[in-house]
Amino acid sequence: MFFVGCQLRSYQLFSYLSMVITKTPFRVSFFGGGTDYPAWANENGGVVLSTTINKYCYVTCRYLPPFFDYNYKIRYTENEYVKTLAEIKHPSVRACISFANVAERIEMQHNSDLPAMSGLGSSSSFTVGFLNALYALQGRKTIPKSQLASDAIYVEQELLKENVGSQDQVAAAFGGFNKIEFGGEEKVRVAPLAIPAATTRALENHLMLFFTGFSRNASEIAAEQIRNTGSKERELRAMGAMVPEAVKILAAGPARLNDFGRLLHESWQIKRGLSSQITNSHVDGMYAAAREAGALGGKLLGAGGGGFMLVLAKPEDQPRIKEKLGKFLYVPFRFDNTGSQVIFKLDNETYLS
Repeated sequence: MFFVGCQLRSYQLFSYLSMVITKTPFRVSFFGGGTDYPAWANENGGVVLSTTINKYCYVTCRYLPPFFDYNYKIRYTENEYVKTLAEIKHPSVRACISFANVAERIEMQHNSDLPAMSGLGSSSSFTVGFLNALYALQGRKTIPKSQLASDAIYVEQELLKENVGSQDQVAAAFGGFNKIEFGGEEKVRVAPLAIPAATTRALENHLMLFFTGFSRNASEIAAEQIRNTGSKERELRAMGAMVPEAVKILAAGPARLNDFGRLLHESWQIKRGLSSQITNSHVDGMYAAAREAGALGGKLLGAGGGGFMLVLAKPEDQPRIKEKLGKFLYVPFRFDNTGSQVIFKLDNETYLS
């Protein structure tokens, strides 16, 4: 075999699955956030009510052909071209490759519908999506959603030592509108909500999503809340108790969605007191303006501090709210039921090694 202009050396042919693309949804958490942190859930049990939405992160992954002087090509908001795993700056990329025991060269590209660090579980969606891509690339059979979620939880909580709960990884892996319980022998229990289609459409039509204009580091925000866990037992129990109440409201049909909004407002008033970093004057002013324009309730999504604000309002009041919050980006969305999935595979490509 001859290569013009290249030094002749020995090559070996081998075949493998050469490219994978995964699509993983982001989530909106309604009630119970904070009770999924291990510091609380391991002792008291936790429960959240959440749904995934039709906004996604996409991970393109392949084994890197052996023609480059680097072994890892990692593309996200930065481009990394490095020779060793230890040199990869992106912590989740580095940890996922190590956890999945990938010995081959890797090229990964991450694209997202929405910005990172914005309260929609984007970091966990990436971890779930990247692990899913690596497993598919290795030719593993379909990974159970429960394993995908638990692997992502292990990577983030144990390997990376992030101050994160467990709901985001579960939501991203399973998808759908779920009540998720934490703690006990099973660790995680997922109960999909059988909401009538009419109620689902009505709830979607009552919800609005606005970007505050700035992102934040959820792990740093959550650190103080976790430290405060011992002194916030009453608040956390109250927030967890709202989950079954919200489920009853949804079971009653569209006529009670105003109560769902009022419960969101009550939950936000409790949540904002869990830590001094959850809200600020910018967020409070934004929320007050939405309420003055007719919003029944809402909350800042995720750990707080910035990112996206969820608002619930009657459809007839929404034009006024949009006008009042005109300087903030409004993001329409719908619910999603798929969870993380492999949407593209390129099989049996042959390369040289």
